[in-house]
Amino acid sequence: MKLKFPTAYTILFALIALVAIATWFVPAGQYDRVANEALGRDVPVPGSYQVVEPNPQGFYDVVLAPIGGFYDPVSYEARAIDVALFVLVIGGFLGVVTRTGAIDAGIARAMVRLKGREKWMIPILMAFFAAGGTIYGMAEESLAFYALIIPVMIAARYDAVVGVAIIMLGAGVGTLGSTINPFATVIASDAAGVPFTNGIMLRFALLLACWLACVVFVMRYAAKVKADPDLSIVADKRESNEAHFLKGGRTGGEAPTFTSMHGLILLIFAASFGVMIWGVAAGGWWMAEMSGLFIVSSIVVGLIARIGEEEFTSTFVDGARDLLGVALVIGIARGIVVVMDAGNITDTILYWAEGAVDGLGKVAFINAMFALQGLLSFLVPSSSGLAVLTMPIMAPLADFSGVDRSLVVTAYQSASGLVNLINPTFAVVMGGLALGRVPYERWLRFMWPLLLILIIIIMAGLSLSALA
Repeated sequence: MKLKFPTAYTILFALIALVAIATWFVPAGQYDRVANEALGRDVPVPGSYQVVEPNPQGFYDVVLAPIGGFYDPVSYEARAIDVALFVLVIGGFLGVVTRTGAIDAGIARAMVRLKGREKWMIPILMAFFAAGGTIYGMAEESLAFYALIIPVMIAARYDAVVGVAIIMLGAGVGTLGSTINPFATVIASDAAGVPFTNGIMLRFALLLACWLACVVFVMRYAAKVKADPDLSIVADKRESNEAHFLKGGRTGGEAPTFTSMHGLILLIFAASFGVMIWGVAAGGWWMAEMSGLFIVSSIVVGLIARIGEEEFTSTFVDGARDLLGVALVIGIARGIVVVMDAGNITDTILYWAEGAVDGLGKVAFINAMFALQGLLSFLVPSSSGLAVLTMPIMAPLADFSGVDRSLVVTAYQSASGLVNLINPTFAVVMGGLALGRVPYERWLRFMWPLLLILIIIIMAGLSLSALA
């Protein structure tokens, strides 16, 4: 019997169990924390780490961790429940739009017009997602685009991996090279005590260099798959992916006719995402407002297509059901951090990292900082959470090594962005792969050469800046 790599659910449950086991062996400790009005949350005080009473996590805690990933069972404070609900609403919205046939007809028309030039969609779309990443840290909201981009890529005779890579690498490399991202660069700079504009030129340079590396990497893979579909890392899933993403509409036969109703629905479809991006970037929106937007858009599309009330509701529910697995993955992934915090080992790991970089020279310090932030990113995938946790402790250490604090901010955001391209504890990665039907171990196989390239680019930029 051939052994199969476990599903995302099993991987995440195993990580929860491993972290729970670690709470029995890793010393419990905490930093004192003080309220920071600018950040709107408590931040750790450097030099205040102290050993506290251990709180090892047992079977009961492991079982409740996925539930705790959605919301705190004690205080009822929301954790990932809002993101999971947003995904379900997006599923309903996509179900209604798909029912009208507008996406199917639009893709067919686009393929006719772009025949021979499909490859240029890759850099254009990756630039769009990178802009969202660098401006406001596009992450969970990128999940809404998978059902739009992947069918286009498959219809262009690429594969699902190309569609996933365009979105995940595009938004991810933008976050890696965050320039004005308020959830990473601005929070981290404020916690480090420096203006967020310090070091912005290096971040622009890293953004452009890493984006170019990702575009070239994805375009080479896409060309290889188009020339020989058997070279796809999901070649064995080609037929099922075509059936799932194309709904049987573009694998053969006559292309569907594109009507004025289809055009109007696609205009509303695109406008909904445009309004979502504006709302997050400038309107102070988050998951509740975005979910409400797509509920309204679903109703508008249903009215235009003259879908009856009963058919509309059943279509919406069926669409939400298609993404139920993704919603569950998001909550389970958040449960890992819940166990770490409850076991009082998060601050201990940070304290060990503090000791590892103390007293190093410039180049060694900044590269050690990059490595440590990468390790911490696996445990704290939230960029804002990692910034608040680490910057008050790590940034002052730069003064003793003669390194500008802004460079520590760049090392943090580069490491966080890099790790979150493959991080199994990051709901966006596991959710995106589930949406794209790409097994996690195959994503790792696809990504490892690119990760090495990005690491070299980032370390070179950090080292040269430290010596400047």
